[in-house]
Amino acid sequence: MRRVFILLAVLCVCDGVKFGQLCNGNSANSRRTSDRWGRGDYGASRGARLHKGLDIVCSDGSIVYAPFDVTLNGKVTVYNDPNKAAINSGINLSGEGLCFKLFYVQPDRTLGTVRAGQRLGVMLPMQSVYPEITSHIHVQMCDRSDPTPHF
Repeated sequence: MRRVFILLAVLCVCDGVKFGQLCNGNSANSRRTSDRWGRGDYGASRGARLHKGLDIVCSDGSIVYAPFDVTLNGKVTVYNDPNKAAINSGINLSGEGLCFKLFYVQPDRTLGTVRAGQRLGVMLPMQSVYPEITSHIHVQMCDRSDPTPHF
């Protein structure tokens, strides 16, 4: 009797995916480090909870770009607090096998597709809500896993 072995290899398309430039003026996707409001790394303490995203430096009013070809999957409401209305916007995206959200962005549109490097929208006025914070885009994976390996 002859035995036949079949080896199946499964490769996640998302392995090795790196984000392209997100924000005008920050071609290296520099991360928010420490400021009076805390740290921007994944898992940083937020009192009784942990930060479930990665903060990428972006000046208020800057153009925000698609990091690779993406599908726009609708608007995100970031807060339920009316005191934070000035920055209460973001967008759901998917592409390259990843599902993620960008917070503090006023998207130009919320459905359709956008090519890598094309404009997604504008960074909202974070300084008006959090004075002296390092203004940033919050990148959060849909499953709340760590986005850091993609930067």
